[in-house]
Amino acid sequence: MALPTIVQLSITNEKDLPKNFQRLYHTHLYCHRGRIHFLFNDEKMECKSGQFLFWFAESRLSGLQFSKNFKATVLLVEKNYLLENIPDQNWGINAMLYSRTHPVKEIELKAEQVILLSNFNRLHERFLLTEHRFYDEALKLQMQLFILEMWNLFAKLYENRKHSVQTGTHYEQFMQLLKEHCLQQREVQYYSEKLFITPKYLNHLCKTQSSVTASGWIQRHARERIIILLQSKRYNIAEIADEMEFSSRSFFTRYVKKLLGVTPSEYRARLG
Repeated sequence: MALPTIVQLSITNEKDLPKNFQRLYHTHLYCHRGRIHFLFNDEKMECKSGQFLFWFAESRLSGLQFSKNFKATVLLVEKNYLLENIPDQNWGINAMLYSRTHPVKEIELKAEQVILLSNFNRLHERFLLTEHRFYDEALKLQMQLFILEMWNLFAKLYENRKHSVQTGTHYEQFMQLLKEHCLQQREVQYYSEKLFITPKYLNHLCKTQSSVTASGWIQRHARERIIILLQSKRYNIAEIADEMEFSSRSFFTRYVKKLLGVTPSEYRARLG
């Protein structure tokens, strides 16, 4: 039986979610009441009434705990379908990286809550219109519109955080610079020079703040971007190597194997 591309649900606990949903789907969740506690990348988090939650498929997610009065609307999108229909790759990478570290977002205005749930409904309704003469084309366009609408809803949050970090500590400034430049800049010295400190001191700051060195953070962010680019299939492997400014495809292949344990071609082959 084919896996449904789009699923919309009203849930009150984990049993209401499909089996293996974390592996098969990207999860969009709006909490109407109560709260959900969970571990995300080994960090304790919660989503409560009036907040939106986004989990990527295959996220490091565990320890789901739902309050007794919990209720949420959930939209699940098959993992490959969403990535294949991202309308703007450059903005998309930044938005996805932001969501990988900040999965919970505040929805303060009632109008924004209405827009968010309307986006859920429109995408699901389009998925159900299987008799449409141009079904595949129409669903892809609706998927792209859904993504743009969601980005628009949360762009202000992303920009506000970006602005606030610019006047923050060296560590916070480093993390922001990393999100902006890690696609091409993978050396600690580049970031230390931007911050007017030594590479050794930047590594020390990061280790003190997060128990991860600056070079470790660079590798983590580069790894995330490589995974996003390989999953999207919009670029071929040579184009990704060029985008990340590697001197050769063979150098890029060795770098990816070091980070992922497999070559770019082997990673894509696993995606099917």
